[in-house]
Amino acid sequence: MAEPTRIPDAKVALSTASVYPESTATAFEIAARLGYDGVEVMVWTDPVSQDIDALRRLSDHHRVPILAVHAPCLLITQRVWSTDPWTKLQRARTAAERLGASTVVVHPPFRWQRQYARDFVTGIWRMAGETDVRFAVENMYPWRYRDREMLAYAPDWDVTKEDYRHFTIDLSHAATARTDTLGMLDRMADRLGHVHLADGRGSAKDEHLVPGRGTQPCAEVLEHLARTGFDGHVVIEVNTRRAMSGAEREADLAEALAFTRLHLATATRVPRP
Repeated sequence: MAEPTRIPDAKVALSTASVYPESTATAFEIAARLGYDGVEVMVWTDPVSQDIDALRRLSDHHRVPILAVHAPCLLITQRVWSTDPWTKLQRARTAAERLGASTVVVHPPFRWQRQYARDFVTGIWRMAGETDVRFAVENMYPWRYRDREMLAYAPDWDVTKEDYRHFTIDLSHAATARTDTLGMLDRMADRLGHVHLADGRGSAKDEHLVPGRGTQPCAEVLEHLARTGFDGHVVIEVNTRRAMSGAEREADLAEALAFTRLHLATATRVPRP
């Protein structure tokens, strides 16, 4: 007779970045149709992603909660929500509070943002102390071109070298950095607050493959989260830009959700007495 399975506590969300080049609104539609527990909003050049009222309407219409807000930290979002990085984080916190999201995801500064980088660790602690929203700092990677490597982030792409209250682990970034993902997970320990689940093969390019299609220990990470009672969110953040149709994109996102739920449940099977 099969053993009963305890449903894990971690919620599985869809990053709105996973539907690019489709819109933020499309991400809510797909998340609702496939049965995701919520979404993480990537704040970027799509005007809807920057508009709290529009996001609330989408969330209410599709009955899909917004679980996290990804602050606009990318090169292409340098002018989104101000050119001042601290203003960006303040607006991300406000959005999270108003939308009921528990987490703001933030990247470490670029090295050329010298003053921001100098104050970043203490500034994140200060902001985290002013709200119940988690500021979860995400691991990044060195930039590589042929045989050259550039350290683009400060204080470091490996965020475990600094004292942050909460971390986001991104498995695709770990693959690009060619670092030991499980070792990084151990270093984060109980400060792990958020997960970006995607696969990679160690390419110099940040791949964000569907989990199970690369060499990252995606299954082992999910089973570890379930065993240790992880209380954050697991966010599917994959690249579907090469999908030839909406149906193919949706199939990839359904596969990612099934993989995640399967491996979260695998580690929570309750043995029969």
